[in-house]
This record gives sequence, structure tokens and C-alpha cells, in this order.
Amino acid sequence: MLSLLFAALSAVTVHAPKADLQLDVARSAAEREYGLMNRTSLAPHTGMIFVFAQDAPVQFWMKNTLIPLDMVWVGADGTVRQVDANVPVVPPKLPDDQIPLESGVGQFVIELRAGEAAADGIEIGTKLNLVNVPAALPN
Repeated sequence: MLSLLFAALSAVTVHAPKADLQLDVARSAAEREYGLMNRTSLAPHTGMIFVFAQDAPVQFWMKNTLIPLDMVWVGADGTVRQVDANVPVVPPKLPDDQIPLESGVGQFVIELRAGEAAADGIEIGTKLNLVNVPAALPN
């Protein structure tokens, strides 16, 4: 099942101020739920963009997050609203009730390896062109 899930993910290129990002697109509820769980590495300038149906508050449960990440919260207009840098690894044996939530507001959330957002010039107010990002799938 998981191999089918990831085989079906589309990818897009998003132009950041200092790099082109190659992002897998998580647009269904199942894809968003699994996200980058169990990944042990990310190549430079790669990650995932989570697409939601509307611009709203969202929370990410960081279960099985095995690499430190930067999380970039982006509004419907492509403006970066929040950058959570170096979101820590969640130990695999951490009880579910102790797994942290990351929260923000946006229609899109981009996850990159820790340090990537700053290195690629992404900060609050940065405008990203997301016109090629496909819409969220209905739940």
C-alpha cells in the first residue's frame, strides 16, 4: 500500500529566491497523513508540499519524523506566513500522546530538511509561485 501511495505522488518545481525546490505533492488525506514519515534523508532542495482545500489553521502530528525539518506555512496567495526551522526528530518509540503537534495557518505547507528554508532564501513574506501545484483532492 505505501509503495503505491508514493508511486502515485506527483512532483512540482517551486522557485525559491535562491534555489529551485523539487517537491512531492501530498494532496489527498492519506498522502498528507503519511507525509515524510519514516524518511531517513532528503536530498538538497527536495521535500514535500502539502496541499489543503482552503487557507485555514492546520496541525501536523509529527509521528515517525526521523529527520529534522523546516516547515514553511504558505497562504493561498503564495505568501510565506511562518517558518518553523529545525523541527526536531521524533523518536520512534515515543508514546503517541507525547508526540508534538506543529501548528500554523495556510493552504500549503512545505517540508524541507532542516536549514534548507534559510539557505534557499525562504522567510516570512517571501512570495512563492504555486500555480503549478495541483489542487487538493476531496476527502
